[in-house]
Amino acid sequence: MVIDLITREDLNEFRNLLLNDLKQLIQPQSLQEKKWIKSYEVRKLLNISAGTLQNLRINGTLAFTKIGGLMYYKYSDIEKILNGK
Repeated sequence: MVIDLITREDLNEFRNLLLNDLKQLIQPQSLQEKKWIKSYEVRKLLNISAGTLQNLRINGTLAFTKIGGLMYYKYSDIEKILNGK
């Protein structure tokens, strides 16, 4: 008869592996995978105020699509602004 003992180290290792797996499942989709992002995400990425974002929309620097009351921006357009193009 073979007896396997589970040590505290084994349990801690299992716990860490389980927590890492759960974190990967729960984490929100990264911005690079998103095609469209919302206004608050754009403001956070560009570190700008709501007024500055509105000015970018008005002067045509940043294209947007309005669906209902929300405005969406293409992630590729945000990347262009971040890269200075």
